[in-house]
Amino acid sequence: MKSDIPYEKMVNVELSRGETHLGSQKYYRCLIFLTCLTTILLILLSLQTLLVPMATSSSSSSSKSSGQQEHLLIRETCTDPCRIVLVESIPEGLVFNSSTTHQSIYEAWLNLISGAQSSLDIASFYWTLTNNDTHTHEDTAKQGEQILEELGQLSGKVSVRIAVDKTSEKKPMNDINFLTGSGADVRMVNMRELTSGVLHTKFWIVDKKHIYIGSANMDWRSLTQVKELGAVVYDCSCLANDLGKIFEAYWYLNQTETVPAHWPQKYSTLYNKDTPMQLSLNGTDASVYLSSSPPSLCAEGRTPDLQSVLSVIADAQQFVYIAVMNFLPTMEYSSHKRYWADIDTQLRRVAYERNVRVRLLISCWENTNPIMFPFLRSLASLQDKSKLDIQVRIFTVPSDPRQKHIPYARVNHNKYMVTDKVAYIGTSNWSGDYFVNTAGSALVVNQTSAQSTSPTVQEQLQAVFERDWDSPYSTDINHRTNRKVVC
Repeated sequence: MKSDIPYEKMVNVELSRGETHLGSQKYYRCLIFLTCLTTILLILLSLQTLLVPMATSSSSSSSKSSGQQEHLLIRETCTDPCRIVLVESIPEGLVFNSSTTHQSIYEAWLNLISGAQSSLDIASFYWTLTNNDTHTHEDTAKQGEQILEELGQLSGKVSVRIAVDKTSEKKPMNDINFLTGSGADVRMVNMRELTSGVLHTKFWIVDKKHIYIGSANMDWRSLTQVKELGAVVYDCSCLANDLGKIFEAYWYLNQTETVPAHWPQKYSTLYNKDTPMQLSLNGTDASVYLSSSPPSLCAEGRTPDLQSVLSVIADAQQFVYIAVMNFLPTMEYSSHKRYWADIDTQLRRVAYERNVRVRLLISCWENTNPIMFPFLRSLASLQDKSKLDIQVRIFTVPSDPRQKHIPYARVNHNKYMVTDKVAYIGTSNWSGDYFVNTAGSALVVNQTSAQSTSPTVQEQLQAVFERDWDSPYSTDINHRTNRKVVC
């Protein structure tokens, strides 16, 4: 039967069907491709959602691990065979009926200078190593003059940097000018503008591995006419590097008009009252850290000096012995009267709550603030041996007629505390200003876990305190005690 449809049209229809079929195939292939692509993208997005937090967590853990490794690495380097020596200046004519003696600060300073190979950094309040400030001839100034001469010679050989309080410009500048001319790099720190205080700290760092810290100023009287106490730590790079961060903060403050709100990381420390440095001191295990004041100068990790003092007192179980020049629950140099009882209250608390034995050995000289005595009598009145045991004594350095003419001399200038657990050796007097706005520092040593036949630092410092407490230069405070009678 013959078709009514021409062949050409049939072919066209078939071609059209073929093209339609091919078009449908392409359409479905594209649809399948897009579906697969969408599915893959969704899977990838899901994987990203799951994997990114894990990666972040892993990265964070890696970072923390790295930080911990760095932390441990730094701690692992603190295996130096550190050696600590207590040093003292005993004023001319002051004789103790005791076998407790220590190397003089003068000898210790000479040893540090002679051993310096590459650097010496000194943080200081003022400089009067020569006797130019008194306009008198005084043979006992020779030790200070020798120290200055040795420092001048050293300044031409190694890097000598000196950070000194700017208010020292009001004092003779002879020593500073001499050292600058000899090659020392000196920076004045204007603490009065920065914190309303002064740079009162006193420490040395030699070759980034030896340190001195204590009460002695860069003053000839601190070697022969004033009673001082400090410590020298030899071959202890980890401790020296940590003290170096405090020095670098002073060094930086010369270049700025404000104290940083947040100190850069390079000034931070890992070591404080909660995580002290683990050292070997004289072959004995020790937990050690450095504190600093005021709080605004403490970078991350650094324990402020006041918190250190309060912590040491709070941790005492048996006794707290304190030897400082001034002890006042006030802001001594404030323009307005301000009561400041942080330390005073802490002493009363441990004496009352835990029956801790408290002893204060406070100095008296012509510059003593008379208001100190009523506050000390208040503390001393808390005496009931069955419940409270707080005793206060006044330490006076005697003077002959010649010595009386030496200004700013003949005083017990110590700034330390010792408990049944800890030795604290500082640079600050104990009134509010020194912890709130004045720059100071302290070395805190705990060797209670030590198993050693040789005396610990705490035991040595306790012996110094008991020697002074039992000496004829120490007298109990009573209702008649005042500056005129005692000093």
